[in-house]
Amino acid sequence: MQERWITDWPVSERWPHYTRANASEVLPDPASPLGQQFSWERGMIPGWRDAYVHSGNYSLDEFDLELPQVVGFFGGYFFLNLSNLRMQGVRSPAITLEQLDLAFFGDHPDVPSHVPHGDDERPDLMEKALRHIGWMFTAQTYPEADAFKQDTIALRAGRPDLTTLSDNELVARARLTQPMLQTGFRHHGIASSASGVAPGILFAIGQAIGDPAMPMTMCAGIGHVDSAEPSYRMWDLSRAVRSSVPLTAVFDAGVDGLLDRLGADDSPDAAAFLSSWDQFLVDFGSRGLSEWEMTSATWETEPELALGALNQIRHQNDEESPLIRNQAKADERAAKTSEVRAVVAALGNEELNAQLEGAIVATNQLGFRERTKTNLVRVVHEGRMAFRELGRRHAEAGNLNDPEHIFMLLDDEVETFVANPGSMTDTLAQRHVDWRELRELDPPFIIADGDVPPLPEWSRKVEVVVEAVAAGDVLQGVPGCPGTVRGTARVILDPMDPFALEPGDIMIVPITDPAWTPLFMTAGAVIVNVGGQISHAIIVSRELGLPCVVSVENATARIPDGATVEVDGATGQIVIIDLP
Repeated sequence: MQERWITDWPVSERWPHYTRANASEVLPDPASPLGQQFSWERGMIPGWRDAYVHSGNYSLDEFDLELPQVVGFFGGYFFLNLSNLRMQGVRSPAITLEQLDLAFFGDHPDVPSHVPHGDDERPDLMEKALRHIGWMFTAQTYPEADAFKQDTIALRAGRPDLTTLSDNELVARARLTQPMLQTGFRHHGIASSASGVAPGILFAIGQAIGDPAMPMTMCAGIGHVDSAEPSYRMWDLSRAVRSSVPLTAVFDAGVDGLLDRLGADDSPDAAAFLSSWDQFLVDFGSRGLSEWEMTSATWETEPELALGALNQIRHQNDEESPLIRNQAKADERAAKTSEVRAVVAALGNEELNAQLEGAIVATNQLGFRERTKTNLVRVVHEGRMAFRELGRRHAEAGNLNDPEHIFMLLDDEVETFVANPGSMTDTLAQRHVDWRELRELDPPFIIADGDVPPLPEWSRKVEVVVEAVAAGDVLQGVPGCPGTVRGTARVILDPMDPFALEPGDIMIVPITDPAWTPLFMTAGAVIVNVGGQISHAIIVSRELGLPCVVSVENATARIPDGATVEVDGATGQIVIIDLP
């Protein structure tokens, strides 16, 4: 194995610490060369930089123009630039460094201490930062993100029949997405960096009033969380199946070939379901596994991803509706808000009261974050579909050994390939072999002081050995959504294979993204290996009313399938009751 991957970034001298925290949710596997350069480096990362500058925590001249140091790619793996990220805790009066670390990293022991730098303090940015903070604490809506949502919906609605486009037209359509990705990530970066503020402030207030679980309740049931919307729509589809004799019979025959069987079924129920299903894929077909990565399967490219989850959800009773769960969390949130307001008012501390009211409004940023992410994923998907068609036709023509090899191109090689498609066959095939080998590596959680080990020195995932749990053990994670549930542990490593998960089981997963979200409606609670207070698993769990604990290191390896466990989403503790 070579010491460096072809798209690796140089390390930053100014900001030398990097982390996989949260980044492992965004891109759990190595990015493809085209996915990294086309979508990220030429689209989203410049937008990320623009968002940081907008926030008033950074100035444009602090960033490299080609590869802004907000992130890093090493061994194909995506890292957040920890040193750069921490400037928000250093420079912003809205959140402390400690609160920011808690939101992103939980209590992970390997997070390096911040070492002050002479350029850390930037009083000249304070006026802009204060304007941004004022927006965070007062914004009830995000009109720019709402308008961009409509733009992305129009982009999908206007997709032509890609098979009729020429190669150059396919590339032109894909390149339409790059400026949209920059705009969309500017919105996302603004909301994403702001989304850690409310949990951080509420945590401090909770400590002050002796109610440490309060932040979870007050950040739940906020509504209008776009990443939860597919679950609500899937629930409706599951009720249609559950209430229909012919649809139930078709689903009982298994997921394989399900759509073909429905197409051959002449019942009105089958026709109605297929119509609703087609619209579901138009609206949510961009969602799926590792959906920021262009090579990844989505619900449109592999409908079995969603159909498998739907097949499980249809067995849920009506009272398990996510709408009912969400309303319960919304009611708890309203009651807790009134309670905390009364407690803080009784203290007579005007500053604390102002912080509380600002934090209550700032919880809107959690919803803004999920909307802006959904917008971006929709745009990434349109680029994906254009390149998938390019790969399909050139694999058929013999210019590629496999359609996926199209994603082994670098951004500046795309037009060269179109001009001479047979010129890179062997090069792209070898890159694909090398890229797949990167998946076997276990990337370091922290890269400190710019010290990136050569790839041959990285441990391999199969070599990672962990200590198994014993009955009576208590594992500590980061609390995500309150509630205590005891049930059977089900270790699910692939959302395409959820069939062991029964209603009420405790789902233990490595990461979560929207491909996993529908399974939340079957589970009694969810435990995740990684994540912080603003991770996808927590935000969606709070909307769906599901007890959740994240950042339980190696939970999928330590907790055996079939164990009886008790999950306390308020304290973050998992008690091993019995082993199988």
